[in-house]
Parts: sequence; structure tokens; C-alpha cells
Amino acid sequence: MDRIEAMRVFVAALDAGSLAGAGRRLGRSPAAVSRAIAFLENYVGTPLLHRTTRTMRLSEAGERYAAACRRVLTDLEEADMLAAGESAAPRGLLSLSGPIVSGARILRPILDAYLDTQPAVKARLLLLDRKLNLVEEGIDVALRIGHLPDSSLIAIRVGEVRQVICAAPSYLARHPAIKDPNDVGAHRIVAMTVFGEDAWSFAPTEGDPDTRHVPIAPRLIVNTVEAAVGSAVEGYGLTRAFSYQVADEVRAGKLDIVLPDAESPALPVHIVTPEGRLSVPKVRAFVDFAVPRLKAEFARMAELKRKPATARTPPSSR
Repeated sequence: MDRIEAMRVFVAALDAGSLAGAGRRLGRSPAAVSRAIAFLENYVGTPLLHRTTRTMRLSEAGERYAAACRRVLTDLEEADMLAAGESAAPRGLLSLSGPIVSGARILRPILDAYLDTQPAVKARLLLLDRKLNLVEEGIDVALRIGHLPDSSLIAIRVGEVRQVICAAPSYLARHPAIKDPNDVGAHRIVAMTVFGEDAWSFAPTEGDPDTRHVPIAPRLIVNTVEAAVGSAVEGYGLTRAFSYQVADEVRAGKLDIVLPDAESPALPVHIVTPEGRLSVPKVRAFVDFAVPRLKAEFARMAELKRKPATARTPPSSR
């Protein structure tokens, strides 16, 4: 059996999550997929997968070998595309990654629209709130929020996002006004683990160049955006999120942003791709398609209304 073809089968099985899934994707029987993987295991002299009737997971050696296979297959595809020259049409599997919420709400619709224009391209979108090694994971393009470390990745800035504090209008109407970050301590807090469980940071003031850290005592701590935003919309308390994570709720009047003048500095948003991948037609075509649309979307997020808090001090009990 051809080793490169066996590598393709191995990677397809990993992407599909099962031998049967790889068989459907490649038009082969599960037995043929199993033989290809067995061929590789015999060739390298060690098990690559631990398989049962219901599960399949990589061995320690399999994890290293899978990363190497992805690099080899990516390099081969790039070599083919370069040999074909500028006239080559976008085709093949485009692999992307992004954060869970922004990937689903912003990147995914743009990818859908791109696929409509490129019938010879298929896509794999991995949404994870952790940064993947693009080369080892065979990722062509990634959406990254935050400051980028120095690396060989090619980065194109497409916008920025703010960290905002918000609450339901009904909650704000029933509780003391929030005019200063220190007022936050008197309110019920729905904290997300990613933004801190003990304190929230705020922008420096003219008289103090240091970032301000205000202690919080959350009544509820969650690890997902959906849970935090849902509780805030229901009037449970204040929460902190990225602007794009609450954009729909703010526009619908379900949440109001408070303390807009005390927000921490905005974080940049980039599209990144491994060095050399932009020469591949499917990657270049997607980047050219996505960048202006991402810039427009994040610009729209930047205009998210910063409605002043209308909270009032509740009347004293009678």
C-alpha cells in the first residue's frame, strides 16, 4: 500500500472520529480503512490507535505521528498547488479554527458564504477556546482574539473587541446606580472563569496609570458565555463578556452596557495562517473573501451602543 495514501486515510479517520466515518468520507469500507491504519502501524512498528467497538483514541506515539502526517500532507498539497501555478482553482479541504463563540457567530457564516462561491472546496472548522498549533494540527487559517506572540505566522488584523460589563435593564432599574468601577462591589455578579472570579480589571485613570482591580464576590460562577449571558438577561446581575458575545442582546434591549468609559483597552483580532499557506489557492481565496467581511463585522461590533446606566437607588422599604 502507498504510504502517503495510508497517511491520508489515517488523518481522515481522526477527523471523522471513526473508521466508518472515514470510510464514508473516502468512499471505502471500514475494513479498508482499518487495513490502511494497520499498514502504517506495521511500518512504524508501534500502535497508533487504541480501538474498541465504540471508541478510538490516539496512542502517545500516534499523537506525534498524526501531527507529522498532517505536515507531510499539507506540504504535498502546497507543492502541487505551486506547481499548478496561478491559474489553479481553489479546491480541496480547507481547515480553519477559531474561538467557540466568535467562530460560530462571525467566522462560520462567512465560511458558509465562501463555500457557496467555491464548489470544489470543502471545509473543516474547529471551534475551541484554546490556541492550536496550526502547523501540527494542519490548520490553514485561524481567527485569533488577543495580542499575538512573535511567531512565523502571517497575521492580518481585522478588528478589535472590547470587554464590556452589562446587565438587564430590569436589574439596573432595581439596584443602585453604577457610576464608578468601585460601585460594582455592591452588586450581584455573574462571573465567567475567563474574566476572573475574584476581581475585575478596569482602565487606568488620569491620576493613576496602573490598571485598576476591583474585588468581586460572585453569587454565580460559570464557564460558558451562554450561561453568563442567559443569567444576566434574566436579571440575575452584572456580567462581563466580549462585546461580540452580547451584541445581539444589547441591540435587542435585553442588556445595557455600563461603565463604558472604564473599559479595559480593546483587544486586537487577527486572521493568521502558517507561513507559505497563502500561496495555496483555497487559502488565498478564503483570506481575500473573509478579511473585508470580518473587518466590516468587527467594525459593526465596535459601534455597539454604549448606553448609560439608567439605574436608580431603589426606594426604601416601607
